[in-house]
Amino acid sequence: MAVPTDELIRALHERAAPTPEAFHLVWTHCRIVCEVAEHLLARHGAGLDAALVRAGSLLHDIGVYRLYGAGGRLDQENYVRHGVLGHALLRDAGLPESLGRFCSRHTGVGISREDVLRQRLPLPVADYTPTTGEEQLVMYADKFHSKTTPPTFVSAASYAAAVGRFGADKVVRFAALVERFGEPDLRALARAHRQPIV
Repeated sequence: MAVPTDELIRALHERAAPTPEAFHLVWTHCRIVCEVAEHLLARHGAGLDAALVRAGSLLHDIGVYRLYGAGGRLDQENYVRHGVLGHALLRDAGLPESLGRFCSRHTGVGISREDVLRQRLPLPVADYTPTTGEEQLVMYADKFHSKTTPPTFVSAASYAAAVGRFGADKVVRFAALVERFGEPDLRALARAHRQPIV
């Protein structure tokens, strides 16, 4: 599989973004997730495809653009759908399934078929948990940055505390990711991007 270049990925973002502000928010977040993922990859990513991790990081949130309404407001109520929307966007753009999976399999620490049914999520009933090491790393790296207003970096302790509201199994799954990939040093990134760590 030919992995798309950063330039091609950025062009996809620019075409999909409904406003310059949406582009800046989502593209900046994807670049930061890429930085986090590459930091983790360098220390704990033996055997993983670095080019695929980079592309997956830069593409994982592209579906967010499809949640912006005509007035430029983000549909927060359906935000959980951004992964499947991104997967469909990449499929429509002719990109391989392996790249679309980074979109649909990065939310939380993975959404199982049981989660969709139990929580009555507005998603097709399916399993959305990452299965490859590359998918797991991108999903994990994403947990360390949030597009909140203002955007922030998120410590492992903060994320572990927040994910508990979705069940003890999610806390266990996140702990296993911390064990596998380690914790990124967010201080330098937070300084470089002038965003706080929560």
